Amino acid sequence: MNFNPRMESRISGFTVVGDLRWRVWNGVVADLWDVACDSCAEGFYVSPDPRLFVLLELKGANGRFEVGCPGENACRLVANSMSFVPAGMRLIARASGLSRIRHLDLHFSENAVRQRFGRALDHALLTRQRLRFDDDRIASVARLIADECTNPGPRHQRYGEGLVDALLTLLFDVRPERTKRRAELSRRQLARAITFLEAHCFETIRLADLAAMIDLSQTHFSHAFKASTGMPPHRWQMHSRIRKVQTMLTTSDMTLIEVANIAGFADQAHFTRVFKSLAGITPAEWRRKNLP
Repeated sequence: MNFNPRMESRISGFTVVGDLRWRVWNGVVADLWDVACDSCAEGFYVSPDPRLFVLLELKGANGRFEVGCPGENACRLVANSMSFVPAGMRLIARASGLSRIRHLDLHFSENAVRQRFGRALDHALLTRQRLRFDDDRIASVARLIADECTNPGPRHQRYGEGLVDALLTLLFDVRPERTKRRAELSRRQLARAITFLEAHCFETIRLADLAAMIDLSQTHFSHAFKASTGMPPHRWQMHSRIRKVQTMLTTSDMTLIEVANIAGFADQAHFTRVFKSLAGITPAEWRRKNLP
């Protein structure tokens, strides 16, 4: 049950029935799965992008479908319940006593969501896992998206884009901005600034240098960057730094002190404080949960 080529997966006991149905709308991939299940089926998944999993249908009166993180208690999902899986989160799915399941996956990049909603989005929600939640409104929109994936005569692209926008608005509870928007950076200016921040996220980056690179004053650049992304340049850099650190934690055996030094933190305490403020748990807890 893996359509996203960037997703790592290992499955046992799940078999796709028929053809995979999928659509792409403005940077969001929707794929609809009809899957036969052995008596005990299991899958392991981890993706560099966030995704929403919506369980549409189960067949098997006494069966169970559960999802969870390695080493933790699993949550049971029923028809119309769903899971939001942040980028980099390792997920295990298990089916027992079921003959068939049907589910919709929505894959999207964090940037795709930020570009849609800008500063109206609470960016912390992109990193907050929700293993099991129920929302009738999201489930209804998800079913409309699933229907469009199977529609032999697809409607206008704007229809699917509208459904996806509606679902993401509900998923992240996006509300209208209450303050007047400041002028934003141009696409070229924003791309240049973000590329530099992410390439040098382990280094000390001066606001004056960033502003000069875009040929703006520090104040103008700072306000325009936040208006474009919903966060100040320094916080964007910290998010980039933590994402790279998360990769280091799961692909190397370096100690936390070594990782903190390489990533440019003052000490391990500073590293732990920043990591927890953005990821919600300490680096040690994150590594323990996400190691294979």
